[in-house]
Amino acid sequence: MLLKDKIALVTAGASGMGRAAAEVFAREGAHVIVVDVNEENAKDTVAGIESAGGSAVAEIVNVRDLGALEALADRVQQQHGKLHVLYNNVGIPGAAGQNLTQEEWDTSIEINARASFFLSGYLTEALKAGGADGGASVIFTSSTSGLIGSPFSPLYSFTKGGIIALVRSMALALATDGVRVNAVAPGMVDTPGLKGFFRIDDPEEIQRRKEAFAATIPMARPSQPEEIANVVLFLASSLSSYVTGVTIPVDGGVTAK
Repeated sequence: MLLKDKIALVTAGASGMGRAAAEVFAREGAHVIVVDVNEENAKDTVAGIESAGGSAVAEIVNVRDLGALEALADRVQQQHGKLHVLYNNVGIPGAAGQNLTQEEWDTSIEINARASFFLSGYLTEALKAGGADGGASVIFTSSTSGLIGSPFSPLYSFTKGGIIALVRSMALALATDGVRVNAVAPGMVDTPGLKGFFRIDDPEEIQRRKEAFAATIPMARPSQPEEIANVVLFLASSLSSYVTGVTIPVDGGVTAK
């Protein structure tokens, strides 16, 4: 098992890529802290992990509330004394275009960037303790939009590009503490989040747009959440023990064009 007896925390861990990562972490032996604002989905994720023989607990947290994030970090420190894996996965598509309201700006910044920045800071001591206990890993979910830009959602690209810069800086700051910091940059992922990405509700129209978008991908299909989770597992485990400060595209070849 790649994560046997490790403590792992996943934000937005109750659906999509977060849930897939939580499940694979548990399968590889970690005790997983599933952080999500949706209590029903979080508990369902934990129940699924436990029914498969894994270990997990749900933490219901609104990541826009910095006080709640700090309290979460305090609980991790008190209950475990260390953290080996932090997967900062939380994010939203956010508003499109550049004519945004202040509220739209704040929402995207707070969820896509601020939450992960502050939670990582609050958990620094626990991560350093994990680093001293065989090594620790912080992984962020960025996006191909942070690497090559998106004409449809400049704000999303702004937040995801900022994550890539943060990864480099954190990697340098924590390199001697046994804590590695990296990111994955997914392209199109076949999750319920596509509804928010396309900003429509009609299932048939979502499918039509998904097929049209997939036609622009060299591999001609979206990724599955598990395909992202497998790369996250690589970064979380000792298989990537000499990898830090990098962002790995998981995009079916989009950024190779």
